[in-house]
Order: sequence, then structure tokens, then C-alpha cells
Amino acid sequence: MRTLVPARWRRAVRPRARRVPPIPALVVAILLAATVAGLGWHGDRTAERRDAAVRQALATAPAAAKAIFSYDHRTFDDSVANGRSFVTGSFAEEYAQTTAALKQTAVKQQAVVLAEVSATGVVSATTDRVELLVYLNQYRRNVSTAGEKVDQNRVVLTLVPDGGAWKVSAATAI
Repeated sequence: MRTLVPARWRRAVRPRARRVPPIPALVVAILLAATVAGLGWHGDRTAERRDAAVRQALATAPAAAKAIFSYDHRTFDDSVANGRSFVTGSFAEEYAQTTAALKQTAVKQQAVVLAEVSATGVVSATTDRVELLVYLNQYRRNVSTAGEKVDQNRVVLTLVPDGGAWKVSAATAI
């Protein structure tokens, strides 16, 4: 026989929550904290190395741009050799071809081009590649131009580490 018990006297049967044993939970928490700390440390180190790369590229860019984009018809080969010391990779080949084609015209026109960097800015940067926007003024004189002309150019220089120094691996006029 079944007795009826008022609803307020009945105790609701609730399933028991499963408790996680404290030792495994502590181990998981420690591993998670160590992983987060390791990722933070790695990110910080990467940022430091990237910032160092940017500083080195920014320090190199003005001299590199001046050497690459300047020449004097009287000392053309020396000007090109100076520029060649700042380039690397396929851009070194492109620079050699361009300056070889330019030599005859530069001598014939008695051209003197002096490049000066007025400003630089970082376009993108990693630890092994930095792209800089370079504001470059080229002051040029030749026999067919009265006085000195100024060309205001904007160039994106890509610099990479090469043999302990940062060198230009690409130059793109914009």
C-alpha cells in the first residue's frame, strides 16, 4: 500500500555533482599557467627582436638610400661600388644591370645626382625583414638642365640581415 506524502515533505532527489580530485586539477592548472607564461615570454622576446631589427634597419636606410640613388658622372664607378655595398640578393643583380645601362647616359649628360633622405617610416617588420617607406629627395644637375632640379620620390625599401649587416633586398618606387 502506498502512502501519500504531501509534496512539501518530499525531498527532491538531486543527482550528485561529480567532484574533480584536487591533485589532477592542480596539475592541469599549473600546466595551463606555465603555457600562458611561456607564450607571453616568447611573444615578448619576438617583439624585442623585431624592435631591434627595426632600429637597425632605420639606422641603415639613410646611408643605403643615399648610396643607391646617388651618382656622379666623374666618379660613377666609385658611386656604384658604394651603392653595391648596401644591396643583396636579386636586387644586387638588378642594381648592377640598371647602373650599367645608366653609365653611358650619366657620363654623356655629365649628370650628378645627390640623394638625401628626409624621412623614413616603418611599413612592416619581422625579425628578419623590415619594409620602410623612405621619403627621398634627389638633387640633380646635368648639361641639359639649367641649375639644380629636385625630384621628390617615395620608395619602399626592403631590408634583410646579410652577413651581420642590414642590406636592401628590394626597392619599389611608389
